[in-house]
Amino acid sequence: MSGGFGFPFGCVAAVVAVLSAELCGATGHPWYALVALGAVVLLTAFWSSVAAAIGVAAVAWALDSGFVLGRAGELTFTPTSAAAALAFAVLVAFGFLARLISRTPVPVRIPAPRHPVSTPQSREIALQSREFRLRSRESRA
Repeated sequence: MSGGFGFPFGCVAAVVAVLSAELCGATGHPWYALVALGAVVLLTAFWSSVAAAIGVAAVAWALDSGFVLGRAGELTFTPTSAAAALAFAVLVAFGFLARLISRTPVPVRIPAPRHPVSTPQSREIALQSREFRLRSRESRA
């Protein structure tokens, strides 16, 4: 993603992910939201800058802590929200490393052709070298 758009797109995707998770019952099963928001954080880290991914991870944690774990929109600081923050941090690191690995150029070895391209000049040179080798063998014998 080109510079500057990773954070806004990630934030919109995080809001959509938490709303979808809420519709699927994330209040009773908070890991629904954690998985949906984790996917957003991971993809943002892979396709955007690290700074944008860290920002999206913070917004994702705030959405999870404020609207899934704490229902009133107030941030909750519990062991569950700490685990979510840790999970988002790990996903940022994993997405960044995956991007580095996927974009590292792999040297490509192109094999040399078995037979060089045949042109009239190359055939003439090949005939002359064969004749020279035959003459040198005859002169040694």
